[in-house]
Amino acid sequence: MVAAIVEGKLDDAGLSAKERALLDYVKKVTEAAPRTTPEDVQQLRNAGWTEPQIAEAVYITAMFAFFNRVADAFGIEAPGYLEMNAVTG
Repeated sequence: MVAAIVEGKLDDAGLSAKERALLDYVKKVTEAAPRTTPEDVQQLRNAGWTEPQIAEAVYITAMFAFFNRVADAFGIEAPGYLEMNAVTG
């Protein structure tokens, strides 16, 4: 599952419909936050996510974006955790 997600192969990751809905939403938040809609959030509710869970997903997504930008600004290289752990399919 982890390898499929890392490779962006979500269809091969064995995710539940609920998990996939959340990942699709946080991808949209990451790539185009201003284009998220109340309907997007309603789809998450319909999938079974609660308001606190949806908020936490947004906060975590935003924190990662922040940390990545700070690391990029200071030229910090990725630690290569996936390579160190030899994530494979």
